[in-house]
Amino acid sequence: MSDLQTMLNSLVGFLWGPPLVALLGGGGLFFLLYSRFLPYRHLGQSVRLLLRKADDDDPGQLSHFQALSTALSGTLGMGNVAGVALAIAMGGPGAIFWMWMSALLGIATKFYTCTLAVMYRGKDSAGEWQGGPMYVIREGLGEKWKPLAIFFAIAGLLGTMPIFQVNQLVQVVRDTLAVPMGLANEQFFLFELGFGLVLAALVIVVALGQLPRLGKVTAVLVPSMVIGYLLLTLIVLLMHANEVPAAFALIITDAFSGQAAAGGVLGAVIITGFRRAAFSNEAGIGTEAMAHGAARTREPIREGLVAMLGPVIDTLIVCTCTALVILISGVWQSADANGVTLTALAFQKLFPIGGAWILALLVSVLSMSTVFTFWYYGSKCLGFLIGAQHQRHYVWIYAVLVVCGAVISLKLVVSLIDSMYALMAIPTMTSALLLAPKVNAAARRYFAAREALTSDSSGS
Repeated sequence: MSDLQTMLNSLVGFLWGPPLVALLGGGGLFFLLYSRFLPYRHLGQSVRLLLRKADDDDPGQLSHFQALSTALSGTLGMGNVAGVALAIAMGGPGAIFWMWMSALLGIATKFYTCTLAVMYRGKDSAGEWQGGPMYVIREGLGEKWKPLAIFFAIAGLLGTMPIFQVNQLVQVVRDTLAVPMGLANEQFFLFELGFGLVLAALVIVVALGQLPRLGKVTAVLVPSMVIGYLLLTLIVLLMHANEVPAAFALIITDAFSGQAAAGGVLGAVIITGFRRAAFSNEAGIGTEAMAHGAARTREPIREGLVAMLGPVIDTLIVCTCTALVILISGVWQSADANGVTLTALAFQKLFPIGGAWILALLVSVLSMSTVFTFWYYGSKCLGFLIGAQHQRHYVWIYAVLVVCGAVISLKLVVSLIDSMYALMAIPTMTSALLLAPKVNAAARRYFAAREALTSDSSGS
């Protein structure tokens, strides 16, 4: 395990270097400029589209709201609770600033990648319409690019394993329940194993219901967990409102000095921010495109507009709230804890009466919704590789991975997922950059049709 950890650390260091950050950040900037800031100009319409009812004959399986909820359930998970703590621990407060920058650029990236996911939907081996980077590459770039599509599917299959979410969920439950119960160290493994088996059973129940059930589950879980978590953080921040400006100032100043962590190396702080932002909002990674590609719509631009809300909600709002709580608490400077335990310590210090229990409940919902969605992503990647008729068997493999995630090392988990996210970004961003002119042409047609319809309505 030690040798594997060392190998993965080296791989992460190589993959998450300046070239990949340039691809994600530079690609997002290109999309923003190339679209003439279209995503920012139409954020209001994105919100309105969430309430639009799909036509009965529209292709796809999910409504706009369900598609966004499903995509958010994959991003509004541990990346917003444990991922932020990891960012601060690894890159200091300044890493949060670069998470913000990544999210601002990610708005444009998601508009392009998720528009393409609907524009270039393809049929799987069972004849069902599917979306995602592997189909965008196959249908949009042609068969000669299929090796790149296979490359994404393999990285996606490994990158959407549930081990990080389950690992952190078990950790927070262990800290909340097992430690106060006074369990001995040798009993922790049995506790983690038993909890992992229960989680695996829940995953099987939801997964056997396929995507419609997943859409219904996430449409309920995601809004409730966002509201609940934001209420908890807002209560804490209001109780310490006088310290919030200083926390913001620390984030901004440390973003350009990098003195609090990473040995004072600014580049390391920037890379840490972009890496954790990718885990938080997944802009340019490609997983969210698989959810939005299943939306019931005939208009690709419409789904791209809805998808833009993802980075705003999960990184600019939820991650910021988590970061402020951790920084105000001061535990990031004094505690050796990492991941979700660091976040739990912050809430426990600032909200001592029941804070840890409330956080454990919310984290359970955050984690499980992500685990459910990652099953869907992984099954679609496997279906692309070996045939959709075989992807139903993935649920049993996935259940085993859930149990493994309950007992595996956090450092090993983070290194593995970071590596796969980096590999997934390469085909996703490459295809989006090559097909960007197609998106611009479709956007011109879409908004011209809307303007004509508005003119006709006002004229009549």
